[in-house]
Formats: sequence, structure tokens, C-alpha cells
Amino acid sequence: MLRFAITLVAVITSSTCQKYGCLEGDTQKLKPGPEPNMQECTLYSKSSCCYADFTEQLAHSPVIKVSNSYWNRCGQLSKSCEDFTKKVECFYRCSPHAARWIHPSDTAAIQAVPLCQSFCDDWYEACKDDSICVRNWLTDWEWDESGENHCKNKCIPYHEMYANGTDMCQNMWGESFKVSESSCLCLQMNKKDSIAIKYLLSKSSEESSSSSSSSSSSEEHACRNKLLKFEKLKQKEGEQTR
Repeated sequence: MLRFAITLVAVITSSTCQKYGCLEGDTQKLKPGPEPNMQECTLYSKSSCCYADFTEQLAHSPVIKVSNSYWNRCGQLSKSCEDFTKKVECFYRCSPHAARWIHPSDTAAIQAVPLCQSFCDDWYEACKDDSICVRNWLTDWEWDESGENHCKNKCIPYHEMYANGTDMCQNMWGESFKVSESSCLCLQMNKKDSIAIKYLLSKSSEESSSSSSSSSSSEEHACRNKLLKFEKLKQKEGEQTR
């Protein structure tokens, strides 16, 4: 009976985390809330799972170290590569939606977050000439007694470590990300994500009661229409400010 109760609590906790909370971690809050003084990751300032003081580590370029993880073991990242790495770090630490993709066996990790192919290709292009010594940033480092990361192998260019953007997105952070087959129901780590998230959550609730391809298709269509309106609005706003 006790084992059943513990299992039930674990299931409820995981479910609650997915819907309302944040991932577990030393920089994450229990629930998302406003953080108006963020120096980076401002995409999530209205509802953030990280505290504003965490973002101080990302505020100055080049970024040397985030928590106990050094980013410069193979030399400083180029500015373009660093910018993409920041976006991914900000999503994991600060996004109020990251727990939607909580890893089933690790409440501090994410799994299969759908990234847009275009985002992965652009990320790869930004980093391909930088150097790296691990294929999987989560597991392949050598960690010393103080918890700091070190290379086990020699540094090589990103384009030698990864074949393309898909290979990088689906391996660099282990199981954390996948490349989406959709060009709209996916994340780009920018303001457009608010549209994708809305339909991804709707799609998820529909799939729990029905696996029909028609519902998935309707969400894709609705997402594309909404994204088109968003882009037209931004274009109009840009014209008005000229």
C-alpha cells in the first residue's frame, strides 16, 4: 500500500510539474513568475522559471562559465555561436514551458523538445567553425572533484563533430531536443514560440483522447495561419517606426 502511495505521489508530482511548475534545479524556481530585472533571457521575463540573478552569468560576452560548466574549454565561442547557446540555456533554465517536456525519469531534465529545422540549421551554421571536444554536452565531459567540466578528447570543429543541424540538435544535449517535422509546431527560441506553444499544448490534449491525423493537421493549419498574421503585424509595426 505504501509503495502504491509513493508511486501515486510521484505521478501526481510529475503531472503537476508538467502543467504548472518548473524543472528541478539549483537555478529554477518552484513555479514561474515575473522577473523584470533579467539581464538576459528576457524572452521569459513575464513568466520565468529562473531568478533574474542567474542571468548575470550570461549577460557579458564572452561567457566563460555557467554554474560549474565552462563554455571555453576549446577556446571562446564566436559571438554568433554563443548567442544560440544562450538561447538554449535560457530555454532550459527560464522557460515556463520547459517542464512540458520533462524527462520521465529525471525531473531536472527535458526530453524531445521539438525544435524547428530552420533553428537547428541556423545554430549549426553559427557554430560550425567553432571548436568542441564532446559530442554530448550532458554526459561526455570529465568532471573533477569540484564539479567542473574538462575535455576527455581533443578539440575539433563543430562541423567535424556533427554532420549537420539535425545531428547537432538531436545529440548535443542528449535526448533533450528533436527536430520537428512541422515548420510551425516547433520552437525557435524567440517570440514566435508563444504561437507554437499554444498549438502544441492543444495538440497534446487532443492526442490524449484521439490519435487522428486530422486533428494534428488542423492544428498545423491553425498554427501556420496565426504565424502568418504575427509576421504581417510585425512587418507593419516595422514600417510604422521607420
